[in-house]
Amino acid sequence: MKEFIEGSHAVAEAVARCRVQVIAAYPITPQTHISERLAELTGNCTLSAQIIMVESEHSAMAACIGAVLTGARVFTATSSHGLALMHELLHWAGGGRLPIVMVNVNRALGPPWNIWADQSDSLSQRDTGWMQFYCETSQEAVDTVILAYKIAEQVQLPVMVMMDAFILSHINEPVEIPAPEEVDRFLPSRKAPIKLDVDNPFAYGLMAGPDHYMEVKHEIQKAMDQAKEVVHREFSGFERQFGRAYEPVETYRTEGADTVLVLAGALAGTCREAVDTLWSEGKKVGMAKIRLFRPLPVTDLFKILGDRKTIVVVDRNFSPGTGGIFAQEIRACLCHLTQRPRIIGAIAGLGGRDVTEYDFYDLANRALNGNLKEETIEWINLQPV
Repeated sequence: MKEFIEGSHAVAEAVARCRVQVIAAYPITPQTHISERLAELTGNCTLSAQIIMVESEHSAMAACIGAVLTGARVFTATSSHGLALMHELLHWAGGGRLPIVMVNVNRALGPPWNIWADQSDSLSQRDTGWMQFYCETSQEAVDTVILAYKIAEQVQLPVMVMMDAFILSHINEPVEIPAPEEVDRFLPSRKAPIKLDVDNPFAYGLMAGPDHYMEVKHEIQKAMDQAKEVVHREFSGFERQFGRAYEPVETYRTEGADTVLVLAGALAGTCREAVDTLWSEGKKVGMAKIRLFRPLPVTDLFKILGDRKTIVVVDRNFSPGTGGIFAQEIRACLCHLTQRPRIIGAIAGLGGRDVTEYDFYDLANRALNGNLKEETIEWINLQPV
C-alpha cells in the first residue's frame, strides 16, 4: 500500500524497517528531517535503536565506525559540508571494509553558501572506497536503502545512497514502504565476520608498512569487483519479492537511438519528457540513467553506450579544470573503442538551478545538428555575470 509521504521521512521509515541498532548523525540542511524522523521513531518505540548524540559529522562517522566494529547494523545521514567534514573517516570506513550505510542528501558545496541540489559533494568522495547509488525518486531511495544493507553486508563495503536536496528530500509523493516482515524476509540480521569482542580481543587499524599496504588496497578492489555481481543478483531478488525492477544503468527509449543523454538522479524524470517529445518529432534520442556509480558498471555502460554515435553527459556536478565527473568516467570507460562515440560534456543545475524539459530538448537538438563539440564544456542555462 502506498503512502503519501515526504522523501526524507520515507527514507527514515526504510531505515527503521532494516532494524538498525545504532544511529549517529549531526543535523544539516537538507538532511535533518531524516535524523529527526528516526529520533521520533526511537522515541515512540517504533524502532529499537541507540541514537548517539554527536558534536559534528566527523564524530558521527567515528561513532558509526566504532558501532559497526561491535557487530551492530548502523546508519547515518548527511549533506554537503557535513560529508566533506567526514572525509578523513570515510577513508577509514572504506579502507576498513565496514558495511555502514549512509544517505547523503546531495547539496552544493560552498563558497558561496548554497543549500540546494548539486552532486559535487558525493562525487568529491568517489575515491574513499564507498559504493555509491544515485536515486531518481523517493521510492528508489527507500528501496536502495534496503538493498544497500543487503549488499554492504555481503561484500563488506560501506554504501552511500544519494537523493537530491529538496527535489526529493522535502517533497511529498506516493511511496510504497515495505512492511517490516517483508523486509525481514529479504534482509536477515547482520552476522559480522569479525567484530570487537572482549573475550577474543584483537587490534583494529594498525600500521601497515610497504609489505602489506598494497595488498589491503587490492582486496578492496576485489570486493568492488565482487560487488558488481552482488548488485545484479540482489536487484533480481528484490524484484522477485517486491515487484520493482532496478538496474545499475537504466535506459529509456534507447532502441535505435544514435544519440543518448546520460545523467543521474532526479533530473531523469524531466529528461524523459524531453525524450518523448523528440521521438514524437521523429528524432531518435534515448536516455541512460546511472544508478550505480561506484563500483563503476563498466560492462553495463559499454553495452548501452558503446555503439552510439553521440553521447551527451549531463552532469549536476563540476570538477574545476576538467568539467563534469560522470563525463570523465564515461570517456575513460569507452576510450579503448576503435570507433568511439562523440562524448560531449554538459554542466546543468548546479546549486539547485532549474533544468527544464526544454533544456534537454535543446541540448539534444544541438547534438543532432552537430553543434556541440567534444573539446568544450556546455554550460546549460548559464546566466550573464
